Formats: sequence, C-alpha cells, structure tokens
Amino acid sequence: MIVVLESGIAETQIEEIIRVLHDHKFDVHRSTGVQHTVLGAIGVHPEFDHRQIELLPGVAEVLRVTEPFKLASHAFKREGSIFDIGGVKIGGPEVVVMAGPCAVESEEQIFKIAKLVKDAGAKILRGGAFKPRSSPYSFQGLGEDGLKLLRAAANEFQLKVVTEVMDKSQIDLIEKYADILQIGARNMQNYTFLKDLGKASKPVMLKRGLAATIEEWLMSAEYILSGGNQQVILCERGIRTFETATRNTMDISAIPVIKKKSHLPIVADPSHGIGIRDKVIPMARAAVAAGADGIIVEVHHDPDHALSDGAQSLYPDQFSQMMKEVRMIARAIERSIA
Repeated sequence: MIVVLESGIAETQIEEIIRVLHDHKFDVHRSTGVQHTVLGAIGVHPEFDHRQIELLPGVAEVLRVTEPFKLASHAFKREGSIFDIGGVKIGGPEVVVMAGPCAVESEEQIFKIAKLVKDAGAKILRGGAFKPRSSPYSFQGLGEDGLKLLRAAANEFQLKVVTEVMDKSQIDLIEKYADILQIGARNMQNYTFLKDLGKASKPVMLKRGLAATIEEWLMSAEYILSGGNQQVILCERGIRTFETATRNTMDISAIPVIKKKSHLPIVADPSHGIGIRDKVIPMARAAVAAGADGIIVEVHHDPDHALSDGAQSLYPDQFSQMMKEVRMIARAIERSIA
C-alpha cells in the first residue's frame, strides 16, 4: 500500500501516520519526492480497510500496489531516483560511463587502464578483485591487494570505484575501498545475501540473473530496498537463451520496460551482454538510445593477454570510439555524456 501525503504536511503529522501504520503491523518506508512525501506500507493484510489511513489528517491518497515489488515500483516513487555518489549522479540527465578491466591484475595494469578510461570520459572505474569463475582453475583475482590497487588508481585519476562482492563475509571489506557494490548475475537470487546488502551503507548495482525475468529481477531489488538500502542500481547484462551466436542475449527491451515499471536507475553491460569485442560498441549505442542511465564496459590495454575475459574487452582506441559514438546518441535524446 502506498500512502501519498499532502504537500507541506507537518513532520508531526507524518510521524502520527507512521505510528498508525505500525500499529496495524505494517513496515513503513519513507520516500521524499519533489512535490510529495510518500510512505510505502509493506505487509499482507487482506482484511485491512485502507480508508482507515485515507481519513487521517495530511493524507492525500492511498493506493493499492498490484505489483509484487512495492518499493521498487513507480507507485512508491513517481519520479526516477537519482543517486549522488561523490558528485557522480546516476539516474539524472547524464549517462554515466563505468569502464575498466574484468580483473585487477597488477599495479601497472590498473593504473594504465584507469588513466585511459578517465581521459576518454569515464567517471567510474570497474575491476574485479574477487572473481567468480566457472572453472576453479581460472584466475580468481588478487583479493584485498586488488582492492587496494583499484582504490589507489581511482584516487589518482579522480574516479569512483565499482567492484563485485560475492558473499556476506566480503561486504565490510569491500565497503572500505569501493563506492558501489556490484552483485553478479549468479547472486541475483541469493536472497539471504540480498538481505545483508539491505544493511550496507554503499549503493548496490544489481545485475540481472542469467535466466531471470524482469519481475524476478525487481523482486531481488526489493529484498535490498526492504532491508533499508534505498540506493539500488539495476544492471542489464544479457540473459541466457537458445541463441549460440553470442555469449548471452542482450535484452535491450528490458531498459524501457524497467523505466516504465520502476524508479530505479538502470545501467547496461554490453561486454557481458554480448561477450564479443566487436559487438560491444553497437550494443552500447543501442542501450543509450533505449534510455540506459549508464554503461559499464570492460577495457584492457592488452586484452589478448588479459587474465580474464580478454575476448570481450575493448582495446583503448575502441573505447575512445565508443565514447564518441554514445555521446552523439545521448545528445540526440537530450542527454549527455562527459
């Protein structure tokens, strides 16, 4: 249930409405918008008469939410969410570019890549310190040493950091170094882990599962939101279909669908979405045109010798070309890219 409050309502009235909702055994989540404050009342009470709330002083409207995801829905927050991450705003008019290697391999590597993505216009440095690999014999990352290198390189070139956290035991450690916690596709439906992320202090970027529907994806976001962390960024990274021509099938249609259903920002990952280097730029263009709030891509100065996912990592000149092209697309839809 969504409770829309009157414009200019006093704080004491808001507190009284929240108290009444708590008395009726609802969990309450508050969202303050440009024009109205909205309360999300979460709970299953089939016999509850919503008019008990509608008649309270200061209540403008009470809405029943039919979608199973409540806090992620546009009914809860009518305008799109914008998250300010140290001056980098995700969800606003600027399309934010995140770029870097699949994995942090060495100090020389990450500093070199950080400089080239910064020079081309990226705002956020991506890179894995802990790598979830299909084979236990593949490179697993440098761990905390990789996090330290990632943070140092980002600081040197005035970038923010996004990196993957794989389980509860890593949250506190990664929060020391990262600005955004990335949740990989394999963990999208790890609900116990998602509840823990609801208590995290940093924004969470939630990647879509390998075969997840959009509703399942939004329900996973709901776990984090209901835990108290309101800064959730969705990331479309391709899904597994019967098609074998590409590593995954990049679902560009998910971007406008999410924009219709949810207030949460959405980022596109064409590197994983397609898995083939020469297809990444066209998919990045398409994602921006479809309304993505950000693009996250893999870039490596020597991808032929990368320790992880070299085949989908862009060469530096390709990344510069991608930035040039997506800037033109952004301008055409009245948005911008640095």
